[in-house]
Amino acid sequence: MHIHAKAAPLAAASHPPNHPLPPAGPHQASVDEIVHSFEEADQHEVSLAGYQPEDWICLAIFWTMAMLVFLQFFSRYVLNDSYAWTEELAVYCLIGVVFLGAAMCVRACRHIQVDFLYRYLPKPVGRVLSTVIDILRTAFFGYAVWLTYRYIVLVGDEPMTTLFWNKSYVYWVALAGFVMMFLRSLQVSVQNWRQGYSILENPAAYESLD
Repeated sequence: MHIHAKAAPLAAASHPPNHPLPPAGPHQASVDEIVHSFEEADQHEVSLAGYQPEDWICLAIFWTMAMLVFLQFFSRYVLNDSYAWTEELAVYCLIGVVFLGAAMCVRACRHIQVDFLYRYLPKPVGRVLSTVIDILRTAFFGYAVWLTYRYIVLVGDEPMTTLFWNKSYVYWVALAGFVMMFLRSLQVSVQNWRQGYSILENPAAYESLD
């Protein structure tokens, strides 16, 4: 076995130049593809142009939540004296991530949606139905803005459990998320109207955004 292992490189080195070597096996091809993908990634320029304000705010809240969870773990298992306020603030940060993240999904058209029916509908009917969905979605977010504001007016002075801060700060973050969802939904609706289709009618046009 050892003799054959040494003979293989010698045979490759002594192979006549006019006769190409046999093609590599499937394992070698997959390794070459992986190396090529890394080379392409090194040459790819990173661009932050596609990110919007809600993306950065959501990222900041997310890392704040991560640090709070780490502090809770550290204080409970290392210091043996858990900081109760870290758990409550982490929950509130999660609320901010959810509502602002939902606004990001509205902008990128990444909420759950079923486009199966549009494959069988005539194009004019699909265009009308997609426009109705855009209007209903925007109206729903506008109604949610009004409901959230009414909720803040009614119970906005409720204190937090551990820090005794005003809980309205959390409600205002949720309100900001719904406002951003409404604005982004309006923006997406106008864009769909101008280009003549939505992600429901033409999902392939949005695959490059992934």
